[in-house]
Amino acid sequence: MPRGGAAGQLFDYRHNEDNGYGDTEVSRIPNDCIEFGGRTYIQYTSVFTWDPPAGWDGSLMSGVAYSDDHGVTWHDYPYHWPGDRLGANQSMYGMWSFAGIDNGHLYIFSKRWNGGHKNTADGGAIQLFRIPPDEFRAGNFGAQENWAYLEGRWQWTRDAGPSVILSGNNIGEFSVKRIGGTWCMSYLDVADYSICTRTAPRPDAVWSAPKVQIVGNGSWPVSHWGKPQLPFLYGGYIHPGSAGPTSLTLIVSQWSSDANRQTTAYRVLQYDGINP
Repeated sequence: MPRGGAAGQLFDYRHNEDNGYGDTEVSRIPNDCIEFGGRTYIQYTSVFTWDPPAGWDGSLMSGVAYSDDHGVTWHDYPYHWPGDRLGANQSMYGMWSFAGIDNGHLYIFSKRWNGGHKNTADGGAIQLFRIPPDEFRAGNFGAQENWAYLEGRWQWTRDAGPSVILSGNNIGEFSVKRIGGTWCMSYLDVADYSICTRTAPRPDAVWSAPKVQIVGNGSWPVSHWGKPQLPFLYGGYIHPGSAGPTSLTLIVSQWSSDANRQTTAYRVLQYDGINP
């Protein structure tokens, strides 16, 4: 902090206790943030356990909190999306990315929670929905429209839930942002141990093939040759102020570089000039 000391906890809740949401919360992990209309929004996952059994994601719920004073104080919307512990294991609403506002809609991509990178059922599936910004601000999340394959074609609809638009290797933290008219995506490919990017001309268009940008330590397949290497990497978030769609800034998280956290501190690194 500018005057010394550690940053305070954003949300008012107790760790490793039942805060009135049905069971114990170990932690609340932010997934993405957006600001519009003078209000700041964070979507988060409430973690029940970091070490769930195989086939379970370990979440309690997910929710959205907002701040009207630029992050000084936060308020939770009353609606929450149930997670693993509340009977909705593998919910596709566990982890969101706010992609941006276009043509009167806020576009949101979401996927299963994979915070521990141990979700054996993840499969890398991602879905897409949208909602008018005013409805989102009011907490009327039921106003969402879903990008779904229905009656033999892709369409925006409220008659069905969102369909999976992408799948593949397990995907950890991900990020989607509209940069200079191009929709850009980055994510941790857990199986490949790399940060990959993709692009599309519209959020509901076909996405390009994955492009490896930054790699972890370990094996070196041909696709990793010549790429920047960062051991113990994860995340790979697109900075919304990136220079342009062919010059992204990625903010990449790095966990401590050995099991005892002795070599380096937990940190994030900034990579500029990334062409997705």
